[in-house]
Amino acid sequence: MAAIPSTKEIAGLYENARAALNASNPKLDAIKKQLSQLKVGLVQVSIQNSQIELDPSFLLLKRGILELGAEVSIKAGDIAAFERYLAQLEPFYFGSFKSGLSESKVMYPLVGLNLLRMLSDNLIADFHATLERIDLDQLQSNPFIVHPIKLEQALMEGSYKRVWQARSEVPTPEYLFFMDVLMTTIRNEVASCVEKSYSSLPFDDAKSVLFFSSIDELLSFAKEHQWSVSPAEKLITFPIVAENTRMFNGEGIMKQTLSYARELERIV
Repeated sequence: MAAIPSTKEIAGLYENARAALNASNPKLDAIKKQLSQLKVGLVQVSIQNSQIELDPSFLLLKRGILELGAEVSIKAGDIAAFERYLAQLEPFYFGSFKSGLSESKVMYPLVGLNLLRMLSDNLIADFHATLERIDLDQLQSNPFIVHPIKLEQALMEGSYKRVWQARSEVPTPEYLFFMDVLMTTIRNEVASCVEKSYSSLPFDDAKSVLFFSSIDELLSFAKEHQWSVSPAEKLITFPIVAENTRMFNGEGIMKQTLSYARELERIV
């Protein structure tokens, strides 16, 4: 039977895993194996000594390991694992374990990422419930929290352009993961409305209304949606789904399209 590791041994393994994650090219599979060892070690130590959960140094180590797991999950694109780690971190951030522990340096970056996750999955009630647990001064000044708050306001106003612009204003590169998830949701929503409202769109107008950075991205998206593409005319033609479709005629109609998309979301 393998010996139960000491908290010192667990702390050493944690520091190694943390250093590996901070490397320029982290090997996520190897770090995940270390995380599994760390979590097993925590359980073994807790079983051996039930009172250790009252030890602040052990709680800090446990919090650090859970935070490491959340960060690895984001880098691996594993949303479900990230959600599980944030649920385990709640007692450390907002519950019974918070008092007596020094504030975590990565708390607000992770909480902000979780707020973005909620927005990308349209979990608006959970989003606001989380905001209610955050101190007012952090809501107003912390860049990791302010960013998702502004995004939610833009979404509620139907200002997809502001959402798109917010991608270049992320407080940390990790936020781009959920920003891309959110933009995919928005594009699909706008695309569903546009193809029902217009018979065709020029490439440049379609690229603008769908918030793409290049024509190649637009054409790939058009292929996924089985739209007809005419490179010679630089025109995308949508399937006929209703009568009285009309040609796109500029920026004014583009704004109406986005507004219509927002209203449709509210109705649904």
